Amino acid sequence: MVAAKLQQGLPAISLVAHGAALSAFANDVDPVLVYAQQVLAYGKPGDVLIGISTSGNAENVAAAVMCAKAQGLTAIGLTGRGGGRLAKLADIALISPQTETYRIQEDHLALYHLICGAVEYELFDE
Repeated sequence: MVAAKLQQGLPAISLVAHGAALSAFANDVDPVLVYAQQVLAYGKPGDVLIGISTSGNAENVAAAVMCAKAQGLTAIGLTGRGGGRLAKLADIALISPQTETYRIQEDHLALYHLICGAVEYELFDE
């Protein structure tokens, strides 16, 4: 009965969800490196990092992408306003043509739902 209700899954981590780790590292080490530290700890070659920055110039996201690439991860950047630094660093840059923050974020919402749906279809659709 239980097995019939379970779904396939992939290990995925939100790097913004670890409040205590974020706070401790930001306070004691460097707030720019809070995501890069987690990528270093959790990332393995073959993994994928999705970095999201409305402007494309968030230093903390850029640092995480650089760390990811140094470890053999694929980096996907979701950005807007011309792409910024993230578009140059990422292996794959998905750039919203919008200029208003809320419009860029709406595009990002649609994009990451499409990415998740495509991954699910490719890996688990029977």
